[in-house]
Amino acid sequence: MGKLMRRACAATVAVTTVVVSTAACGGAEPAEAGKTTLRIIVNISPNLTEQYWKGLFAKYEQSHPGVKVNLELTGTITATAKLTQDLAAGDPPDIAQQVTPTPENAALFADLTDQEWTGQTPLVDQYAINGKRYLVGVGQQIQSLVFYNKAAFAKAGVDATGIRTLDQFQDAMAKLKAAGYTPLQTAGQWVPGAQFSQMADSGVLTADPEWIVKRKQKQVTFAGSDYVKYLERHRNWIDQGYLDKSALGLTYSDGQTAFLNGKSAMYIMGSFFVPAADAAKKSDEIGVFSMPTDGAYPSGQFGNIASPYVVTSASKNKAAAIEFVKWLVTDPVAVESQLASDGNLRKGFPYKTSSLGTEVQKILDAAPSVIVKAGARQPIEGYPAELNTQVQSLYTGATAKQVAESLDKWWNSQS
Repeated sequence: MGKLMRRACAATVAVTTVVVSTAACGGAEPAEAGKTTLRIIVNISPNLTEQYWKGLFAKYEQSHPGVKVNLELTGTITATAKLTQDLAAGDPPDIAQQVTPTPENAALFADLTDQEWTGQTPLVDQYAINGKRYLVGVGQQIQSLVFYNKAAFAKAGVDATGIRTLDQFQDAMAKLKAAGYTPLQTAGQWVPGAQFSQMADSGVLTADPEWIVKRKQKQVTFAGSDYVKYLERHRNWIDQGYLDKSALGLTYSDGQTAFLNGKSAMYIMGSFFVPAADAAKKSDEIGVFSMPTDGAYPSGQFGNIASPYVVTSASKNKAAAIEFVKWLVTDPVAVESQLASDGNLRKGFPYKTSSLGTEVQKILDAAPSVIVKAGARQPIEGYPAELNTQVQSLYTGATAKQVAESLDKWWNSQS
């Protein structure tokens, strides 16, 4: 994942506000004499590997010989958790990727509003806070996508072009199961909540783009909305065996591999899946269609800024850090490299892609909107993790009504 939500997935997540202490935790590579050393935290994924990042940063170092870029490895924790730890220890990195500032913690990040080049970057104003720009990104992801195994569909006699509604989607799953396939691939970690959002948000938020704003204002509830219908669908698919309960024991990477190996017929995932299919040389064997809904088709595409970056306010090399971030999100070579590596999209930056990537671009072109959960439409902090927990409870017997009520109870306790 890049990543729901990942991508945290299918999502980008917000760092918790912390009080910075004066203690340093260390652990970085030693600075080279005569060079400005920039420390950057990124998310490592199957597409964006440690090797990839180091190769990209080396290109900057070659054109900026006075700068050394150190990649901060996060181990088993997320980039957000690593950033939180470093801020609390008084040892902040200069730059972090895949972190979304909020009104509560925006002071932790450099205000980039006066940097004219930020206006060239995708979705920058949708992620602004009180009119100020703290976050800039390389491109955008779309995530309300269903990838499918063409051979499985042919064997089951299913025509992907005829799937527009959730009833048609469910009928297809029944035929695919009868043909010997697990109809819909999932996994554990962040995947269940992300896939549910990729499905439900495309319907609910297309019908009412201000639904999250209204939820914050307590004008609507999960239990009194169409989210219940989508939760009921999801629970029914589990009961019918269209989703394999044991798949919750898989990692995101393992689930992706299972689909690529033909063990399942469909996979709800974002555009960042395309490079994985390309790398496995399976792109021509896989098709894609926009997520079916109970409303208008095609719906808006649930999406987000891709490869977003922030500069920390406490950076000791703020000017150099801002210049490096500018290169990451505006230099054609750097931008196209990151777009291609994680299957992301950006107007004016075409790159050679596979047949599958071309089909994803067509879906974006046909989408009536891109649904972005940012700014006033950003859910309260912790929502993606709580949603993931609640969606997983469907696998252990919770009803749609119970999950919706639990989401409301949690949301109300946080605000």
